[in-house]
Amino acid sequence: MKDTEVTAELVTPGDVLGNATELKAGKGAYLNDTTIYASLTGTRRILPPLPESLDQRATVEVTGHKAHGPVPEPGSLVIARVTKVMARMAAADILCVGPKAVCEKFAGIIRQQDVRATEIDKVDMHLSFRPGDIVRALVLSLGDARAYYLSTAKNELGVVSAESAAGETMVPISWTEMQCPLSSQTEPRKVAKVGS
Repeated sequence: MKDTEVTAELVTPGDVLGNATELKAGKGAYLNDTTIYASLTGTRRILPPLPESLDQRATVEVTGHKAHGPVPEPGSLVIARVTKVMARMAAADILCVGPKAVCEKFAGIIRQQDVRATEIDKVDMHLSFRPGDIVRALVLSLGDARAYYLSTAKNELGVVSAESAAGETMVPISWTEMQCPLSSQTEPRKVAKVGS
């Protein structure tokens, strides 16, 4: 085995990386008692000790996955594309977390009760969103079936971009309507308030 050779395996936070009697905790690892654990998701690597080092234990480290990009967390703002609208919820694909684009596919669900803050029982999902709409939403929690629960129940949340039947990008004209600049047709939406 060459000095620079490393062994790699995928680990997630809390995975046991080794024992402190044999290894030192490096980047992305922490020591608890005599056990070394991963502190992030990534690749476990064992780095041999430097020949001149007094401590001849190898170092175990975790190199994070840059390719994974940001991951939605409760409280984070996301941009999502609506994929399907049903009677009680809308399904969406999360495109960005904050200003950063995601690298993996994350599914989101906007439930009827999370569309707006008032008159929740009067919300009509088909009058709030259409497939293809781009929405700004807040992540409430990791819901069921590996989809995040999203909320548009604040003024600044909701549809930020939508395409009309004519294929034009519509402009918001009120909190509940967007208009096609070509045909002047209006369509109902839960519009995100722009600016202050």
